[in-house]
Amino acid sequence: MFPWSRRSDAAPQADSAPRAPGDLRGQVCVVSGSTSGIGLALARAAASHGADVVLNGLGDPAEIERTRAELEASCGVRVRYHAADMARGDEVADMVAFARHQLGRLDILVNNAGIQHVEAVETFPSDKWEKILAINLSSVFYATRAAIPIMKAQGRGRIINVASAHGLVASPFKSAYVAAKHGVLGFTKTVALEVARDNITCNAICPGYVETPLVKQQIADQARTRGISKDKVVEDVMLAAQPTKKFVTTEELAGLFLYLVSDLGASANGASFSIDGGWTAQ
Repeated sequence: MFPWSRRSDAAPQADSAPRAPGDLRGQVCVVSGSTSGIGLALARAAASHGADVVLNGLGDPAEIERTRAELEASCGVRVRYHAADMARGDEVADMVAFARHQLGRLDILVNNAGIQHVEAVETFPSDKWEKILAINLSSVFYATRAAIPIMKAQGRGRIINVASAHGLVASPFKSAYVAAKHGVLGFTKTVALEVARDNITCNAICPGYVETPLVKQQIADQARTRGISKDKVVEDVMLAAQPTKKFVTTEELAGLFLYLVSDLGASANGASFSIDGGWTAQ
């Protein structure tokens, strides 16, 4: 057993006082896969509205520490880092226990970690299939299973699963990713029904293509490879499925996230929120 996995003698106190929209002071938020991209944007949104945060994810240790320290200093909250491997259920559960031990409670769980591999089914590597299912789907189960008892004891909780437009529709050559994200939506609904009377909600956000540093680099790479402009790469290659021909921004995702974790989002439960420029309306 990890040292912080032992239960504290003091149970977390219920948080029943009404809060102004966007006020997350005194709350604790865990975000998997949050050292960059969508996860970091959601962690930053939580911290900037007063929540203490646990970061998780891959990257250069020195850069992760710079991110952690900057977020802590700029937002005036406590920020911790846990290096859980999202493919290992015991480490995922330990990340949740770590948050409770280090920061005293757990109010918001964001299951965001994910990886991708693109290949036809008949040649799709078995190890890639297993790892994608482990990180994109099973980690959601392990983290949620560990979080629910804490949230029940507190009398409130918010679980946000970052799925994808691919949780609602499919694309060729992404069998493992599409299967995992469809599974996340089914899991979201089941959890929502189980905890509906415990003042806990569980919802999924389904982004289309999001403008992140990694995507921006891919645009430049594809423009060079294809010999076309960056604008053409965006419109004709990357955003072919999105009618707006615009990337979803991390600020837009953060806005939806803040609504769902607020008291205003209390009746949103078991839902999948598309934020994809109209992709899944087709």
